[in-house]
Amino acid sequence: MAGIRTSRDYRRAPARGNSSTEAYKRVPWVYLLVIVVAGLGVGAAPGPDLPRFVDVTARAGLSEFRNTQGTLRKDYILESMGGGCAFIDYDNDGWQDILLVTGSTIEHYKRGGDPVCRLYHNRRDGTFEDVTAKSGLLTKGWGMGVAVGDYNNDGWDDLYITGYGRSFLFRNDGNGTFTEVAEAAGVAGAGKWSTGAAFGDYNKDGYLDLYVTRYVQFDLENPPHRDISKPTCLFKGASVYCGPRGLPGEADALFKNNGDGTFSDETARAGISDLQNKYYGLGVVFFDYDNDGFPDIYVANDSTPSYLYRNNRDGTFTDVAIEAGVAYSGEGAEQAGMGVDVGDYDNDGFLDIFKTNFSHDTNELYHNKGDGTFEDVTWPSGVGEPSWLLLGLGTQFADFNNDGWLDIFVANGHMYPEVDRIDVGSSYWERPLLHMNERGSHFKEVGLSAGGALAEKYCARGAAFGDFDNDGRIGILINNIDSSPAFLRNDGENRNNWIEIKTVGRQSNRDGIGCRIQLVAGAQRQMREIKSGGSYLSSSDLRAHFGLGQAAKIDSLKLVWPSGKVQVLADVAVNQILVIHEDP
Repeated sequence: MAGIRTSRDYRRAPARGNSSTEAYKRVPWVYLLVIVVAGLGVGAAPGPDLPRFVDVTARAGLSEFRNTQGTLRKDYILESMGGGCAFIDYDNDGWQDILLVTGSTIEHYKRGGDPVCRLYHNRRDGTFEDVTAKSGLLTKGWGMGVAVGDYNNDGWDDLYITGYGRSFLFRNDGNGTFTEVAEAAGVAGAGKWSTGAAFGDYNKDGYLDLYVTRYVQFDLENPPHRDISKPTCLFKGASVYCGPRGLPGEADALFKNNGDGTFSDETARAGISDLQNKYYGLGVVFFDYDNDGFPDIYVANDSTPSYLYRNNRDGTFTDVAIEAGVAYSGEGAEQAGMGVDVGDYDNDGFLDIFKTNFSHDTNELYHNKGDGTFEDVTWPSGVGEPSWLLLGLGTQFADFNNDGWLDIFVANGHMYPEVDRIDVGSSYWERPLLHMNERGSHFKEVGLSAGGALAEKYCARGAAFGDFDNDGRIGILINNIDSSPAFLRNDGENRNNWIEIKTVGRQSNRDGIGCRIQLVAGAQRQMREIKSGGSYLSSSDLRAHFGLGQAAKIDSLKLVWPSGKVQVLADVAVNQILVIHEDP
């Protein structure tokens, strides 16, 4: 990224929680016009290598699902935040199934709540069957997010669903059913409002540990009522629900897997600083940012600095977000972090960070410099301008056109219904963004040219990404609040090749989460890391997907497993889904 300006060369508006119109005054009006034009997608010309997304929600049988989160008025912050989703192959048939998290209403919750999720089985013909009842996933509460991982190494992926008041661990019984075991396993989080979650083996003992982000302390018996005298209950002068600023935060939790079906709360011993700070946690992901072989943790916090926990390789972590340059924006401002993902977008062998933020601020792209620090390249990379007025949530790095370079998708949707009644340049329902990678140096936002589905507006929360029809192209699932989901099939007509890799650990955890895969195909050098969590309260296809452009074969695949074992495959065929077992 040498030779281009960083985002510090630009001035931006304050983050969420500032009710003043001064946000506009700090940016020249000419530049704001450029931002609005970019946000509308003007000038995004179609090309032969663009993906084309088609809405197949109704055909798939998902249109009857509704993600209820409180009332449509959104009088309280609890009613606005939730709704993650996941791709999970729960029956090991090689096809990605779908899980959608749903919430409740305050009235229902006081009477026990509603089922926290719905599970849909992939029929392999483009349609899905609702198997929630027969799978046993009928436990009631108020659902928020979801993480997928085989925590007990029995070969069947399990589900951890976060929620208000408590969370749920659904053990996959291997026969199409699940058993809820959170309390017995020690991860129920009774009395807490948990939001994001991710599995990762931070101590490399072969069992998946669990990080859970938590949001605010919210008392249903004494909820914070709108008060226009408080700036924390205003947005651009309009009365909105109160928070998160002004509300006490809730501490995140790190659970160590004991290897016997239970977890121990290691938050204090591991040095997780949120135990004292109690920031407003949302998106979270495990990843090895410094290439030392041990998974680190990044947490996107709302209206507070983000965390980057460096793994000290002794069971403890140190928050290095400030010195690494990823706690704040390039200007040193706190941001309202929502979703997060990691990926090597410039193919230099180091994982970069993308974080979505509140409206009237930009999403953030941090380039990993390979020396333990990151550079904020939001503006020069091209991802800043289109996102200014939008509120970003679910997101992922993915190669949507299989050209060998990771693109970025952002699902948008506002938190405040009131924005439709005030003139701030935002709306409650917003179109998504698709940033196409121009060979690692720049991104071009092309949403309006990539199929009619991306021209539609959604009120998105979670988003999951995966090859649900096994055709080598990444599709998208968006969980919209108080509405049906958006299920988008990638019908891109490019002739680029691809490969997908499912990792199966032996000494490592069974899913191979944390396994690093390095691919060489001619002049191409790419890297992926198997991960759980990320996006916004969601979990995507656990298989690693590589676009290969016109490469006719893969010269080598190098897998570095969490156990430390290294495995190399040569002369691998393209256009296949490859299952790789860790060598004994």
